[in-house]
Amino acid sequence: MKNLIAVFVLCLTMVSLVQAQPPASPKITAESPDKNIKVVYGQPSKKGRVIFGADGSSSLEKYGKVWRTGANEATEVTFKSDVMFGDKMVKAGTYTLFTIPGEKEWSVILNSTLGQWGAYDYEKIKGTDVATIKVPVSMNKTPIEKLTITPANSSIAISWDNMTISVPVMKHG
Repeated sequence: MKNLIAVFVLCLTMVSLVQAQPPASPKITAESPDKNIKVVYGQPSKKGRVIFGADGSSSLEKYGKVWRTGANEATEVTFKSDVMFGDKMVKAGTYTLFTIPGEKEWSVILNSTLGQWGAYDYEKIKGTDVATIKVPVSMNKTPIEKLTITPANSSIAISWDNMTISVPVMKHG
């Protein structure tokens, strides 16, 4: 009986420890100072990996391939008012954010189909793209460990590893 109780206590302790661990890629919510832009994304870490690279390389994300721009569920962006997303007019609402990383520029895509896990079904839903713009890449002097998406009042910056992009976003009207 004592052994049974000891095993039971041990199991409860292990379950408690497992539940107390933070997720590997925590869900982050970031808002612009004026509260017009909100971004919700899973925040992966570099952990010594090569993040961006050519097809056939050992990189986590390949140049020219659609990426969910985060971890787990695809990143979602909410605009509280109509905006100019780059040079495209976008209505207030919530959109899935995808990117296609490249060495010199990235394509940034807003899609109206919500609730995506990763970018696995992007080919099936690309007909619901609302806007696609291209933005130049800036190289970081030092690698950024955790993916960071920072909405400002007039842009959304995406930084990870050795790359940063800035997407111009202006309130419309």
